[in-house]
Amino acid sequence: MSVPFVRLKVIENQQSLEIEKPVSGLSLSGKIQIPGDKSISHRALMLGALAQGETQIQGLLLGEDPRSTAESFRALGAEISPLNTELVRVQGIGLGNLLEPLDILNAGNSGTTLRLMLGILASHLGRFFTVTGDNSLRSRPMSRVVKPLQEMGAKIWGRKSASLAPLAVQGKQLKGITYHSPIASAQVKSCILLAGLMADGETTVIEPALSRDHSERMLQAFGAKLSVDPERISVTVSGGAKLQGQTVIVPGDISSAAFWLVAGAIVPGSELLVENVGVNPTRTGILEVLEMMGADIQQENQRIVAGEPVADLRVKYSKLKSCEIAGDIIPRLIDEIPILAVAAVFAEGTTVIRNAEELRVKESDRIAVMASQLNKMGAKVTELPDGLEITGGTPLTGVDLDSYTDHRIAMSLAIAALNAQGVTTINRAEAAAISYPNFTSTLQQICHSN
Repeated sequence: MSVPFVRLKVIENQQSLEIEKPVSGLSLSGKIQIPGDKSISHRALMLGALAQGETQIQGLLLGEDPRSTAESFRALGAEISPLNTELVRVQGIGLGNLLEPLDILNAGNSGTTLRLMLGILASHLGRFFTVTGDNSLRSRPMSRVVKPLQEMGAKIWGRKSASLAPLAVQGKQLKGITYHSPIASAQVKSCILLAGLMADGETTVIEPALSRDHSERMLQAFGAKLSVDPERISVTVSGGAKLQGQTVIVPGDISSAAFWLVAGAIVPGSELLVENVGVNPTRTGILEVLEMMGADIQQENQRIVAGEPVADLRVKYSKLKSCEIAGDIIPRLIDEIPILAVAAVFAEGTTVIRNAEELRVKESDRIAVMASQLNKMGAKVTELPDGLEITGGTPLTGVDLDSYTDHRIAMSLAIAALNAQGVTTINRAEAAAISYPNFTSTLQQICHSN
């Protein structure tokens, strides 16, 4: 049932989310169905377009980012039925058969769409493509994928030595390489592996730490010749494979579940059941850190769905304690750091987050934005070059906040507001629709006054 202390105001195209904690207090309870995993949704659409035959996708995320992927691959010749959560059909065009689009491809706000697509386009011999994105995406670094692609023989032009979109791509016959990635990034790894599908010989990516492995799992399911070496933290793909259409069942996105896991852990008297969550081991850093902090989270109904481990997660309120978040776990929870910063605000002691400089080049500078916005509420957050230092236990007060058009910032601040006195207003809250279109309505449904 909708409650009056969570209100959404719409003026023209901008939304303001108001959260007013009732004097009597509030608690959270209920069952939550989260959106489909964004990473898997992107990859299912892309590989479906590159495969022969039909791919059927169930549980696709209906956020703006997958829509950008679908629109781009429709423009490249794939037939993709209208997007919905029940069943999306992709009629693949086959590896190497993408068409030259009539117009510029627009990845919107989606770094995954743009970076992974570059690997695919660069390997389409003799064809020309131009790709761009929105204001935010045009400021995000692309050299991390452009440079290894150029090592493979790709021809890519763009602003600042092809480090910023818009980018122009002239498809070439690429050659396989062994690439030692300086960062653990699933986007970098996936881009190179996708380019390697049509390259001469073998293409290997070696990472400094393990990043999420959705691409490897899905490439193997679609028929790519791929091998993984856990000791080297490397993946090798052989050129010349043919991909066949598959049925993909997309589990719930643990990055979306993270908001409710933290909410249930920090709001007194709360108990939530978050259903059908993907618990791929390369994504469960959030669960490990919350466990370190003393959160009461149980995995129930554990199962395997289309090659991905899935569980229902039950979270209950508990008193959290501080911890240090750094090192190899960072790539496994990079998207969850904004909401973990909120958890740290309500934890006893000082939490330190390091080795997360990647956050400075996301949809916003998430380190700077989370520090500034939480401090506005009265938190004690110090910005570090590569992370945050957060001293918990300071009461928060409702104020005017800004999402900086970053979906994870908007939702993280909304969760923080549940424990703030007075009214908190989050401006430009429409950003949440990038990955979680139903976030506000779900928040309204689970909030109950005491």
